[in-house]
Amino acid sequence: MKLTTMARGLSRLAVRVSVAFPLVLAPAVSVTILEAAGASAPFSQAQAQEQKKPSKKKTRKVPAMRQAAYKKLEKAQEAYDAEDWAGALAALKDMDASKKRYNGYEIAQMYNLFGVVYYSMERYKEAIPYFKKVLNQGEKNLSVALEESTLFTLAQLYFVTENYKQAVNYLNQWMKVSDRVTADSYALRAQAYMQTGDQGKALADINVAVSMYEREGKVPKENWYGLQQYIYFERNDYKSVAAVLEKMLQHYPKPVYYVTLAAMYGELKRDRDQLHMMEAAYLAGALQKEKDLLNMGYLFMGYEMPYKGAKVISKGIKEKKIPRNAKNLETLAQAYQMAQELQKAIPQLEAAAKLSDKGQIYSRLASIYLDLDENEKAVAAGKKALAKGGVKRQDQLYVVMGMANANLKQYDAALSSLKKALKDKRSERTARQWIAFVEGEKAREEKLAI
Repeated sequence: MKLTTMARGLSRLAVRVSVAFPLVLAPAVSVTILEAAGASAPFSQAQAQEQKKPSKKKTRKVPAMRQAAYKKLEKAQEAYDAEDWAGALAALKDMDASKKRYNGYEIAQMYNLFGVVYYSMERYKEAIPYFKKVLNQGEKNLSVALEESTLFTLAQLYFVTENYKQAVNYLNQWMKVSDRVTADSYALRAQAYMQTGDQGKALADINVAVSMYEREGKVPKENWYGLQQYIYFERNDYKSVAAVLEKMLQHYPKPVYYVTLAAMYGELKRDRDQLHMMEAAYLAGALQKEKDLLNMGYLFMGYEMPYKGAKVISKGIKEKKIPRNAKNLETLAQAYQMAQELQKAIPQLEAAAKLSDKGQIYSRLASIYLDLDENEKAVAAGKKALAKGGVKRQDQLYVVMGMANANLKQYDAALSSLKKALKDKRSERTARQWIAFVEGEKAREEKLAI
């Protein structure tokens, strides 16, 4: 199982304001094979390490390395140092052919170097049996350091060859005998558990790793936080996801974390926090896609900050991140209208109306022009709306056109529109009132003209 398959579960989360966000995945593990245990070092260096960094545990008496064995290993070592892998393996195979001459400790060192050579050739699966043969020599023939390093090496090799069950097995054995278990060790085992599908143990281990670093005043690694928040997300524990992401933003302030945390605040109904975090994401440049920018605009409009919403949408259109189509221009106009910026809203509605294949936006324009007492424009917009068609409430439009014509003293045109509005019960009462008014005005003016 690859860690990238974890992404499958992410699409399940629907953010309350439809924010498109990339949940931060648990990153793939970066393992430096063998180095942490010292087993990748050449034979002579590995021995020196054992002497320089003895385990705090009780030391173990092992057989001595004799001259004959040392010469055989030295020959293999020299070939290894020269990156002559074939030569190194030939020397080791020659020694292996007569292994009855050597004691358990010498054989263990031979198999250890076998494993190191195969590792250096990146033939990891072939290295594994040799490191197992090291352990098969038994405790009486292995120094404490060699046993520990071999267990840890096997754990890492099984990890890199994607046998995660065995990786966990050898990590468990190593952690029982080693006094060098660190936060990194728990993090490695956490990711191995994750690959076996044991999220509970993975979470327990990664929490230990994070807390160990935090107790020491150190900043936990970014991918540790990533694994934490991923598991919490899989368990629908959004409160814990948010807590982890808050730490990630503090130590690793990447734009994607702003967006993800905003989504978590939305799930937790922390609406104000969601708004502020989305704004931070916008300022950090994390919002680049049309959907994200429009959602930012909608959020501002929803929280009675329509002018900010208009600025976001307008900038997005200018930068061609938001398409300049009828729908988006109408949204921009709506934001300006909510902000009482009608003079800025009208040009956007006019542009939207021209781009639209329906007359609905022209119908809206007719109402706005009537409110501004620009009656000729109201009538003109109404005619364009009817010509394009697709007006949802023609009855309302006829009332608007009737009122605008009445203001222009175009009484016959006004009555024609208002009588059409009568046909719809929803506007019947208003239309009758205006018909009475228009007929009265018409009669009054006709009398004055006599």
